[in-house]
Amino acid sequence: MSIDSENYLFKLIDGSQIPNLIERSRFNKQRKKLFSFTDQVRCCLYSRFTDCEDHFIIDSMPLEICKKVRQNRVKICKQDFHTAPDKGYCASQDTWYYIYTLHGVCTVEGVFKALNITKASVHDVHLLKDLKYQMTDFVLLGDRGYLSATIQLDLFETATIKLETPMRSNQKKYKSQPYIFRKSRKRIETLFPQLCDQFMIRRNYAKSFQGFKT
Repeated sequence: MSIDSENYLFKLIDGSQIPNLIERSRFNKQRKKLFSFTDQVRCCLYSRFTDCEDHFIIDSMPLEICKKVRQNRVKICKQDFHTAPDKGYCASQDTWYYIYTLHGVCTVEGVFKALNITKASVHDVHLLKDLKYQMTDFVLLGDRGYLSATIQLDLFETATIKLETPMRSNQKKYKSQPYIFRKSRKRIETLFPQLCDQFMIRRNYAKSFQGFKT
């Protein structure tokens, strides 16, 4: 319905459409408590859709809480230091934000395997260290932000994960990345705009990290 306001949506829905619809604030509280369950449902759906997948794509995008000029006044999601947002730089837009970072791993067909939210100051490479404990024996496609010879070697030796990233033009023994990898990696760059346009995840009305995550 392209409605991003829950308050407006609940006003539109009458008793004949959903006879047992509960009150909006109560609905939100129950939805937050069911987060782990809905995540299990997502994982179950993923396993049904992606049999025998051995190529995955990883990327990240910023989720802005507020403009940087308001970061000292805003209280959103600041209840716990470990889950509080912080200042981060978005290279693609050449701008500083007060944000979280959304990290995603998807298949070449466009099905998300994993999603994670971190502070903006956490570098993308650090997520790869956790990935080796969750998945094994596949090819992972990333952009230059994941370029690290040490991480590439560690992933391959510990989990047989082959990390494929394009080389920088000024690197020694520069070699262009195969076209099929460059083309496949664009899949996740299509999925992120879909999350923004269809699910409007950049329009934040949450007051707590639990609500934001849900």
